[in-house]
Amino acid sequence: MPTAEKAALVAEIKDRFVSASGVILADYRGLTVKQMQALRAKLRDAGGDLKVYKNTLTQIALRELALPSMDELLEGPTVLAFATNDPVPVAKALSDFAKESKVLELKGGFVDGSVIGAEQVKALASLPSRDVLVAQVMGLLVSPIRGFMSMCNAPAGAFARAVKAVADQKAAA
Repeated sequence: MPTAEKAALVAEIKDRFVSASGVILADYRGLTVKQMQALRAKLRDAGGDLKVYKNTLTQIALRELALPSMDELLEGPTVLAFATNDPVPVAKALSDFAKESKVLELKGGFVDGSVIGAEQVKALASLPSRDVLVAQVMGLLVSPIRGFMSMCNAPAGAFARAVKAVADQKAAA
């Protein structure tokens, strides 16, 4: 029979998975307390939150939510990084920290309803942020319109330059 404390933890894990836009798992074995604090601060700045739960309780919560199984990722000491808005900055922060510390090892994650591996987390970390992607798409959408408008304005500009040249010639004569 599960205890009330464990049931509360399972409910908390379920709430966190439901409200998160992405969850990234990593092996934190070998991290010092200072490194863990630095990682928490880095993730907080990136819009994420770091939490350590028992693997069995996380597996129970995933089963109750009918989410895909992550049993292979939930082996050994596992830290879960929950992304509240955009999972890309959280993935970048974890990936950068893993490169710096050489101790943290990315395992995989859960993004957009599917389980991803460590390589996919690294690929996610290499993407630009959502705001940058939106700006790039807007730039692509505006580019043809800008070209069309400059093409429409070209004859008027050429006429204005011709009139100015004639006026300059008459003023010089």
